[in-house]
Order: sequence, then C-alpha cells, then structure tokens
Amino acid sequence: MKRYCLALDLIDDPVLIAEYESYHKAVWPEVLESISVSGINNMEIYRLGNRLFMVMETTDEFTFECKAKLDANNTKVQEWEALMWKYQQALPGAPAGAKWMLMDKIFQL
Repeated sequence: MKRYCLALDLIDDPVLIAEYESYHKAVWPEVLESISVSGINNMEIYRLGNRLFMVMETTDEFTFECKAKLDANNTKVQEWEALMWKYQQALPGAPAGAKWMLMDKIFQL
C-alpha cells in the first residue's frame, strides 16, 4: 500500500464552500467508481478554512499517470472536475492549471 497527501484551496466564500461540501456528501457514482478502478483503496478529504487536505491510500501499482489517463477518457469524471473547479483555486506558487498538489512527508513517528 502507498499513501499520498495532497493539498488544494477552495475559493474563500462560505456559500461556495458549503456547496462544495454538499457535492462531496453525494459524490457521483461514476466518480467513485473511477477512483476505485484506478487503484485508490481509500480517500479522505479534510478542510480547514478554505484549505483542503486529501489522504489517499492506494495499491502498490497505482500511478498518477495511469489515473490521469483513465480520467481523461471518462466524460463523467471530466464533467465533475469542471464543476469542482468552480469552487477550487490553485495553491499559491502552484504551476498554471494545477489542482491538487502532492505534499512532501517531512516527519513520521
């Protein structure tokens, strides 16, 4: 198993944040299936203010490149991603067009 941690910001608007959270209480079945099929066994998203933190636990075979290919060929996932971008904004210093940014582990007990 591999674990990845990623971060992203939401637009700092309480109404938009509430809408975003509402969507995540009923994620589209096609999106959930695409997550599972790609090798992600568990995914959690946490929020503090407008900052999001995602933890993904994956199979050893999982790669972000494979996930991106699967997503690019899934119209429902593309629709979801376009909708979510209404609520999201890139982290400061992120490359143009980047969404979730992979975090570096700096400590483990």
